[in-house]
Amino acid sequence: MSSMVSIQNVTKTYSGGFKALDQVSFDIKSGEIFALLGSNGAGKTTLIQAICGLLRITEGAIEVGGSDVVLNAKNAREKIGLVPQELCVDTFESVWNTVSFSRGLFGKPKDPGKIEKILKDLSLWDKRKNRVMTLSGGMKRRVMIAKALSHEPEVLFLDEPTAGVDVELRKDMWNLVRKLQESGVTIILTTHYLEEAEEMADRIGVLSKGKLLVVEDKDVLMKKMGKRQLILEVEDPAVNLPLSLDRFHYTQKGSFFTFQFDVVNEELSIGALMSEIHSANVQYLNLQTKESSLEEIFMEMTRI
Repeated sequence: MSSMVSIQNVTKTYSGGFKALDQVSFDIKSGEIFALLGSNGAGKTTLIQAICGLLRITEGAIEVGGSDVVLNAKNAREKIGLVPQELCVDTFESVWNTVSFSRGLFGKPKDPGKIEKILKDLSLWDKRKNRVMTLSGGMKRRVMIAKALSHEPEVLFLDEPTAGVDVELRKDMWNLVRKLQESGVTIILTTHYLEEAEEMADRIGVLSKGKLLVVEDKDVLMKKMGKRQLILEVEDPAVNLPLSLDRFHYTQKGSFFTFQFDVVNEELSIGALMSEIHSANVQYLNLQTKESSLEEIFMEMTRI
């Protein structure tokens, strides 16, 4: 799979000396859904603005679809659709005119059928004649997405797209994202709803204090960094467990013992753990297994 976005040694230093980005390098593949994660102030929005040509970097280079965002800004920008965090569509114009005008800004010919499809996909068709300023916050968010899609971009940036929106819009949006990916559009998203990134993303990048901590396939990241646990509820909290169980690094909280096991190392596998528990004749009421969520991995990676 070829690269759609190439980010090489990108640094952004402000006049006061603050480094918002520090030697960030990675590629985003064509047609993938890439989740860029990080706490507030990590540099996510700065990086997105730099890729979109809205902010000049101090060092490094960025290309979108083979076009340098500085040296060939027009070509690069035409490939990009951006949905920013802030709602900035509080206009007197109708929804139809707002989205159609956005398409015209990129020099695209009029295509009522394309605008109609976008509005229907975003459940905006029945609002097409309404003035944008009369819409709810969730509907305005939909209009922003429609504007970003109006010129048929190859890359779509979604910067915290579901912040403050209702469940219905969130479902509509992710259904649309899947359809866009199927049509070949590359999706880059930031989100504080990490279960969405876990559900949607093909690959994940994590920023912390302007530095890139990791870029990895989601499944590989969760396998390498996720913890696998067996939680055992015993009858007697004062039970003395055999020393042979110490290698599983367990903790106790009341009647619950939490063991770490490994899916690769046979000596620390869940089978070995269960064998030791039964050999020691540990009396238990219940047991369950648990794997780390993406949110737990993220918190572990970015904790101070």
